[in-house]
Amino acid sequence: MNGRRLAGALLALAIAACAKMEPPPGGPPDLLPPGLIATVPDSLAVLPDFSGDVEFLFNETVSEGGSPNMGLGTGDLEKLIILSPSERIPKVRWKRSRVTVRPAEGWRPNTVYRVQLLPGVMDIRRNRYDSTRVVTFTTGAPLPELHLTGQVWDWTTARPAVRALVVAVLLPDSLEYRMTADSAGMFDFGPLPTGDYLVYGAIDQNKNARLDRREAWDSMPMPKDSTAVPELWVFPHDTVGPRLSKTEVKDSLSATLTFTQPLDPEQRFSAGSVRVLLLPDSIAVAVLTLLPRGEHDSLYRPPPPPPDSNEVEVEVEVAKAPVPAATPPAVDSIRPARTALYTTLVLRMAALWKPGSTYVVEIDSIRNANGAGADIRGPLEVPEAKVDSTPPAADSTGTPADSLRAQPDSAAPPPDSVIPPAPKRDSLFPKRPAQ
Repeated sequence: MNGRRLAGALLALAIAACAKMEPPPGGPPDLLPPGLIATVPDSLAVLPDFSGDVEFLFNETVSEGGSPNMGLGTGDLEKLIILSPSERIPKVRWKRSRVTVRPAEGWRPNTVYRVQLLPGVMDIRRNRYDSTRVVTFTTGAPLPELHLTGQVWDWTTARPAVRALVVAVLLPDSLEYRMTADSAGMFDFGPLPTGDYLVYGAIDQNKNARLDRREAWDSMPMPKDSTAVPELWVFPHDTVGPRLSKTEVKDSLSATLTFTQPLDPEQRFSAGSVRVLLLPDSIAVAVLTLLPRGEHDSLYRPPPPPPDSNEVEVEVEVAKAPVPAATPPAVDSIRPARTALYTTLVLRMAALWKPGSTYVVEIDSIRNANGAGADIRGPLEVPEAKVDSTPPAADSTGTPADSLRAQPDSAAPPPDSVIPPAPKRDSLFPKRPAQ
């Protein structure tokens, strides 16, 4: 009986110990990210009969992530692998301290493969590995030697495209090699097989390492043995021309027109291509210009106010400290070669808007950034002039009515007609007798 009780107590203690999970005692907490210690196979290896997995080996157990890797491209580890050339999502597996990769269709013979591990792998304490590693090998093809270098810019902001997707399509086989640029949009893509390429830069909005139809992109052909890719200026492409989305009166002579797409920065409008009609009779109103906001504001900038003639200039001599030698400005490594695209134009009129009226704006063949044109027709509402109906406030500083204003004096003397005449001087002061 006692033996059973002892066994039951030991079992209860064991269950309690198993149910309560704690970090191992002793030692400081682990704040170091996982370290990549090896890759399989070695980079730049020639493996004609390769049929295994590409492996990334870490020095500790890494996290599989919260989303499973099921071949859909949505798993946390699947998002960190770019395998090319392959149009399908690779098979990515988590094996504690290893991440394995293989193409869904298998390895093709005589092909140069490139497997890139992106930053983001974490250990079980969520310490993040922030480096990238590339494994390049062949299944029988000659070792690649070509490097393509360049920079990707976001044309809508005139800023470098951070972590832009770069796709190099080998012609005529249409093999797509993919990589991501750095935080400044710059890339050094290689080694790649020798040949002619069509190089794309894109903003990968959904982070699937694929160039999707609605994403901003730009492309540049690269002939064989060329290495320096001209700047790639990515922007949304649309085969349908822009549409007018908003009109708004800016001041008494101008209005802003906002469009659904970035516009062609080289397009300027002739006098006959822009018309403004006053409804309801469709009376034509003279138009001066239709310009981008920057050009409009520069052209119609108001003159500076005249100097104050009452201001007295006082010259004060101040001891001047020696001026140090001018330091040349630092070279801006990310200075754009183009201005940002825009979706807004400013319409300038020759006469004042008529308050409370409706106008119609017509523009012939306005083009978006990739050259697709459309004719525009849209309304422009001019609001009523604001009338201040608020009564003027009483003057709190005014002089109040004088409640002590003098009233007629009730004790005032009666009119002169009832006052007796003053006595004559002679009667009051008799003459002195003569001596």
